[in-house]
Amino acid sequence: MSIRHGLLALLSPEPRYGYQLRTEFEASTGATWPLNIGQVYTTLSRMERDGLVSPGEEDDQGRVVYMITEAGRAEMERWFSTPVAQADRPRDELVIKLAMAVTAPGVDVGRVVQTQRTATMATLQELTRAKRSAAGGTAQRLVLDSKIFQAEAEQRWLDHCEAVLAANTEGAQS
Repeated sequence: MSIRHGLLALLSPEPRYGYQLRTEFEASTGATWPLNIGQVYTTLSRMERDGLVSPGEEDDQGRVVYMITEAGRAEMERWFSTPVAQADRPRDELVIKLAMAVTAPGVDVGRVVQTQRTATMATLQELTRAKRSAAGGTAQRLVLDSKIFQAEAEQRWLDHCEAVLAANTEGAQS
């Protein structure tokens, strides 16, 4: 996810300072993507350099409030109107791990799959508990639903991997 674009979206209703942005980002995402406050200020600095935000005056506590510029609003609108392509998403480490496990000699691929299945099930349970106790509104629910669906899809894919491995083992024995 683009932190830059997320911060622009949070700035669109009204100016905010860095700590507010961090808190609201985490609340909106159900704290599934925690942000380091340094990352927030680094991103704000880059966005200021790029003309997407402008800083206001320091308040009596030394906090600088940032506001979105017209260029920032245009960038945010472009982001919202552009679909996320599969190619823009990071590489899937699990897919790479299993592909390498299949080709590496001496690796118990079934154990790799089972270890991942156990971890994914624990994550699914944790997300389900978080969803039941969530009071963060629609944004948080959508984020948790997405993570739950991803974990469920991963479990189905692991089932498929086991079936393919079993079929290949049976074929090799024939």
